[in-house]
Amino acid sequence: MLTLKSKLISLLLTAFICLVAFAFWANHTVNKISEPYLTNAPDNLENFKAALLLGTSKTLKNGTANLYFKYRIETCVILFKSGKVQYIIVSGDNSKTNYNEPEDMKQELIKNGIPDSCIYLDFAGLRTFDSVIRAKEIFGQQRFVVVSQKFHNQRAICIGRRYGIEVYGLNAPDVDAFNGFKTKLREYFARVKMFLDFWINQTPKHLGNPIILGSNQT
Repeated sequence: MLTLKSKLISLLLTAFICLVAFAFWANHTVNKISEPYLTNAPDNLENFKAALLLGTSKTLKNGTANLYFKYRIETCVILFKSGKVQYIIVSGDNSKTNYNEPEDMKQELIKNGIPDSCIYLDFAGLRTFDSVIRAKEIFGQQRFVVVSQKFHNQRAICIGRRYGIEVYGLNAPDVDAFNGFKTKLREYFARVKMFLDFWINQTPKHLGNPIILGSNQT
């Protein structure tokens, strides 16, 4: 007869195996769904009114430059200057006083020749889920191209397509495996969380009044 301790260990082991299996399923499903909508080159894209640039920190905790940030900026600049998009929605985290992903990205875009009037900031992009849904609900975009690394774009595309939004992805260069290990590991759990959000009909933490693209111009 199994002891209570043995039953508990067996239950925990079963739960762990189920979680791992679910994570692998989620990862495979995201990759499969998103693949037709991804590209590494702007020339492969149609024209869009807007790009959604997903936020990240400008520097790492140790003070060094964040290559995810650098590569996303460079890719978004190439996209805009190719004439494929008219506006850029920069969506990221600004939940802390001294932390402002959208503003940091905006300043880098401007330094690289993007007009201020073509940049719109979404300070409530606390998660990728929120950024994608808000691009539609707040900025009125039913069809847009998202700019980030491939693994991130894959999840953004799945979120958008789930809610009837035509999301495409332009992949920024990735960082090497050593520097990107923690981020890629978190992505596995983020994909699991994404499906849980779908099942509970999650909504963005913040919505608000609509913003019309083009209203920055005079």
